[in-house]
Amino acid sequence: MKRTIAAAAMTALLAVAGCGRDSAPESPAARDAAADAAAAAAPAVPAAERAAYPEPPPVNPRPAAPGAPSFAVIYPGGTPSGPATVAKGPSGPGGIVRFTTPSSPDAIIDYYRRLAERDGLTSVMAMNQGEARAYGAAAEDGSGKLLRVVATATSEGGADVQLDWTAGK
Repeated sequence: MKRTIAAAAMTALLAVAGCGRDSAPESPAARDAAADAAAAAAPAVPAAERAAYPEPPPVNPRPAAPGAPSFAVIYPGGTPSGPATVAKGPSGPGGIVRFTTPSSPDAIIDYYRRLAERDGLTSVMAMNQGEARAYGAAAEDGSGKLLRVVATATSEGGADVQLDWTAGK
């Protein structure tokens, strides 16, 4: 129950962090400072341990939903708890999906961070709270592309993950 509440709180924080992206553009220095702060807050995973994490796939092997962008995939070995909820908003189509995986929250966040960077998104937020991890990335080109991930450790040793995305205009 506590993990569910923590995940819900982190999701709400991520949603608020993504608001206002269409407002006046930030200066390049402010964007760089925000990206550096988000990268510094990301979980530090030792290089030897990181080598064991799956690399982001070169091609979208299992989209989170039909038509999802290449950065919105189900983590390798993940089992969705149901179909993704999809909708279309001012920033384009998007969705949210929940799944479980035997991997750790740190491994999951590292995977999606590398996947986002591969697809040209910039880290805009990272958070660690207890056994929960969160990460957010967005496109700087004004397209509205957005990725948010919340991973919470489970008592069975894996993680419960919530992935949401906006594909952009």
